[in-house]
Amino acid sequence: MRLVHLDLKGAAPRVSYLEQVFPLLSQLGANGVLIEYEDMFPFKGELEILRSPYAYSEEDIERIQQLAEQHKLEVVPLVQTFGHVEFILKHEKYQHLREVERFPNSFNPHIPETLALLKSILSQVVEKHRRSTWIHIGADEVFHLGEGMDSKNWMSHNKGDVGTMYLKHIKEVLGFLTAQYWGLRVLMWDDMLRKISVGALRGEGTGTAVVTPVPGSSVSNLASASRSHASPCGNVLGKHEEPEAAAGTNVPSLLSLQRVLGPSLPSQCPQSRAGTAQRWWLSLSRRYDHYSVLCELLPVSIPSLAICLQTLVNGGFTEEAKRKVLDVLGLESVQLEQSTCEGRGTFPGVEIYHMVEQVNGHLKESILKALEEESAIKGWFSPYHRKRQFGNPRNMESFGSKVLKLHEDWESFVRDLRAQLERIYFPDTVEEWLEENVNPYLDQLRDLVRDYR
Repeated sequence: MRLVHLDLKGAAPRVSYLEQVFPLLSQLGANGVLIEYEDMFPFKGELEILRSPYAYSEEDIERIQQLAEQHKLEVVPLVQTFGHVEFILKHEKYQHLREVERFPNSFNPHIPETLALLKSILSQVVEKHRRSTWIHIGADEVFHLGEGMDSKNWMSHNKGDVGTMYLKHIKEVLGFLTAQYWGLRVLMWDDMLRKISVGALRGEGTGTAVVTPVPGSSVSNLASASRSHASPCGNVLGKHEEPEAAAGTNVPSLLSLQRVLGPSLPSQCPQSRAGTAQRWWLSLSRRYDHYSVLCELLPVSIPSLAICLQTLVNGGFTEEAKRKVLDVLGLESVQLEQSTCEGRGTFPGVEIYHMVEQVNGHLKESILKALEEESAIKGWFSPYHRKRQFGNPRNMESFGSKVLKLHEDWESFVRDLRAQLERIYFPDTVEEWLEENVNPYLDQLRDLVRDYR
């Protein structure tokens, strides 16, 4: 299994864009998609409060699965069942289910309503994915577990530790899934399991449920541009995340992925036993969590994703893998050392890829150069002059036409960028991305032009 993890807690694409992306994923070697819907799922009834205003419709969910089936991609839904539940616990209605009242990150596992709520959420998601043979229950990064009063009381009365308490909750979730949905196989991230003592694992375990732990986040930082995690054999998760440089068009983690994989990792792995599967993960995270800024946009991540997938397929970024990437994406070359791609490109969203390059490479630089290096602005149109509307027209005319032209060029560019973004994303994503990556610089120029006029 080579699964692409679509983490939709931010910048969820329209289904019309997935129609273009799914065949690309299949071409590049993926055979499944792990979909973490969060608030993009069309929850009903009492759970409707969890829906984003732009959540997919039931018809959209069905269309996504049809597209996946059409392109031989297995759909694995991911429902967080312990940590990373900010999209649930941010609501006042569910605030009492927090492990620590101040923080919306993690469930309190001791309140019966927690499991009841999870059963409702899991049921609605599974019912809309009856073709799926796998479900992923998340369960990673359960921040502050054991710090709530209920947990402290439980541990003192049961002579237990945080690990035992964690496993108890996971067993309850697994017990529900295996009893309710016979034959459904379960995946979960492994970072919390790695912290649990062998004694606790032997004593508590996961009951009769069969669950496959998958290497997840919090392993090691192998590259500044993103994180790529691997176990010695069989499972790889490459997280493409970088909120600090969300506008970037880096080919994230390619070098680190290659270092982790080695020249031919698949051939290094022993043959899987009959009935077991090797799982390879590439994660496209749109946010670190529900409250963080956006990471890279999906069109910007596609060259990186393509190289990572072909690296997995070929056991390294071989010449064959490189040729396949260039052919499928319509690029002329890729430079791993510089994290750049060259060529016009033909992949879905390539216009956004190039426009983000422009934003990242020229927007800030050109505006700051105009505002800080133009002597007439510094000497005759300072914040003091602008605040008091006091200036000499002779000096103002020396920079006016240049500034007005720069302003109009960037406004025209941003109008085109907005139009391209709106083809792929919902209005909230478009506004957030522009506010984070364009407005901090363009607003300075807008203010100057307003004062000049």
